[in-house]
Amino acid sequence: MAPKTERIQFLRAVRQLHRVRSFYASGALLWAAALAWTGWQTPGSRQMWVCALLLAVFTGLLVTAGLSLRRLPVPATGRPAHHAAPRRAASTRQAPA
Repeated sequence: MAPKTERIQFLRAVRQLHRVRSFYASGALLWAAALAWTGWQTPGSRQMWVCALLLAVFTGLLVTAGLSLRRLPVPATGRPAHHAAPRRAASTRQAPA
């Protein structure tokens, strides 16, 4: 019973890390755009430096989430992982000319 529970917890952790990673990526994109806009409008202002700081924070969180996802150990269940059905080969028939 333990391997099935471990597998479910592993899949939940992977899904959560994917969600968090995409949240951090969108936050980094938002702050990069805000930094570019603010740097164009008022270069050297306090708002520009705050955007730069928040961009650095979100980029750091994104890198941390990516590394955590990459280093997450796969639990041994004794059976192969379920994958999608294999794709069928494309038809080699050609239309009559």
